[in-house]
Amino acid sequence: MRSWWRDLTDLVLPAECGGCGRPRAVLCARCRAALSGRAPCRVRPEPEPPGLPPVHAAAPYDGEVRAALLAHKERGALALARPLGEALAGAVRAGLRTPTARGRSGCGDDSGPASSGPVLLVPVPSARRAVRARGHDPTRRIAYAAAGELRRTGVPAAVLAALRQRRPVADQSGLGSRQRLANVAGALGVAPGCVRLLRRGRVVLVDDLMTTGATLAEAARAVRAAHGPPPGPSGPETESVERGRPASSKSRPAFVYLGETGEGSGQRQTPPPARSGADRQYGRPSKEADEEFAGGAPGVVCAAVVAASPNAFGIHRN
Repeated sequence: MRSWWRDLTDLVLPAECGGCGRPRAVLCARCRAALSGRAPCRVRPEPEPPGLPPVHAAAPYDGEVRAALLAHKERGALALARPLGEALAGAVRAGLRTPTARGRSGCGDDSGPASSGPVLLVPVPSARRAVRARGHDPTRRIAYAAAGELRRTGVPAAVLAALRQRRPVADQSGLGSRQRLANVAGALGVAPGCVRLLRRGRVVLVDDLMTTGATLAEAARAVRAAHGPPPGPSGPETESVERGRPASSKSRPAFVYLGETGEGSGQRQTPPPARSGADRQYGRPSKEADEEFAGGAPGVVCAAVVAASPNAFGIHRN
């Protein structure tokens, strides 16, 4: 009976800490301190990719933090989503309190973001094959937990899964910064139904980890392209979509996720502005776009991650 009860308990309670392996803890006190015990701060990769919005991280990607992220992502320790989401929420708050973010979002002081539309957490999407292999999308799951934590502390937040992979990308683990930029250039796009929804709040790009910043820069480019010029006069097709009726059988609705449920409305995608051949090839913004990107892409207040490469925390770059 004692052995049977122990096995039953293992199904309900965590068998070991996701950071250090101590028994009977989702994340022990020491590992929680490593994850959330310090104030989130601005991080910058070296070299910094063009178009990267201001990024804040909760902790360096090392030791117990690295172990916890890998346990959640690769070993399916789903109970870790809550503490990881709490850490991500702290990084989001830090990003919203920066002077640049306050200028874009109307925040007036360091006590917290002012209300000028909801905070839309836009997760960087995982590759479909990775989601199938893992059985879940770790970044989106952490984003849900972060949105819940933000709402509990009075910040109106929701998850908008707006980004999609437009083409497959190679595994980035063995690639350098330039190779990663080339690998993800043009790889992300905004789902058609999410274009209008992106304009209804303060967009914060979120991910579990930042190393070179290439993926976050590509995500910011995709959001900037989706914002583009305002749509022209409504025609029969756009009017039918705006009234909530699909314009064709190929129309797909978008969803703003509040917890695990969502609602939204379909909307045609606005074509991105034309770019030069070099910009299209390398995924870099033009000179005008670089000026727009100073302090974040149009529509992107900032970006936040649970962890970043330790060298991105260099104080001489903060």
